[in-house]
Amino acid sequence: MQLAGKRAIVTGSNSGIGLGIARELARAGASVVINSFTDAPEDHELAATLARETGADVRYIQADMSKPEECRALVAQAGGCDILINNAGIQHVARIEEFPGEKWDAIIAINLSSAFHTSAAALPGMYAAGWGRVINIASAHGLTASPFKSAYVAAKHGVVGLTKTTALEAAGKGVTCNAICPGYVLTPIVEKQIPDQMKTHNMDRETVIKEVMLSRQPSGAFATVEQMGGTAVFLCSDAAAQITGTTISVDGGWTAL
Repeated sequence: MQLAGKRAIVTGSNSGIGLGIARELARAGASVVINSFTDAPEDHELAATLARETGADVRYIQADMSKPEECRALVAQAGGCDILINNAGIQHVARIEEFPGEKWDAIIAINLSSAFHTSAAALPGMYAAGWGRVINIASAHGLTASPFKSAYVAAKHGVVGLTKTTALEAAGKGVTCNAICPGYVLTPIVEKQIPDQMKTHNMDRETVIKEVMLSRQPSGAFATVEQMGGTAVFLCSDAAAQITGTTISVDGGWTAL
């Protein structure tokens, strides 16, 4: 198993893309820490279930990624890490002049600043070990923009910039840093939006997916959480040792337009 002996932390990983990445890392042999801001029994049971499914050591650690001290404490409580996946994120949609200031602050804190704080805590251990992988989950919106998503677009562009700077500082130390830029991914949150969109547009499921939700994704298909996980596992492999400071688009051609 190619990642045996490696410890991974995946922020914002009790569902969706983060959980998909955590599962694929565990399948590849890594021990994995999954995370969210809640601390419910089902969070810890999710870790236990993932451990049973994969045979890997999987733990759940609560930490609020909007709080710098908790971002850094997550890394300390995990005992450091060889692989850091900065995935935590939230979204809010509104015109700039109507965008609530507190929503802007929360999106920047969780989507961007948390990646800085976890990286700052994790990198010294990676440098000491002479090996490490930092993978930041950005977005197609880290490379392009859409209206009404000012905070999200700003944060994801910032994540791409942070990725490049981290890669340059880590160069020659056995540590790489890259950003995965997903387009639309079929997660539970997206799945729940489909019936509402069908009612709003008076369309069947297939039509609303193709003409509304995936109108900017030329492939006409959602990416999957398994594909996100597979991309992350590849970036952790020896084959990707000289891939650093770049963005990997998994967006069905969105940013090729």
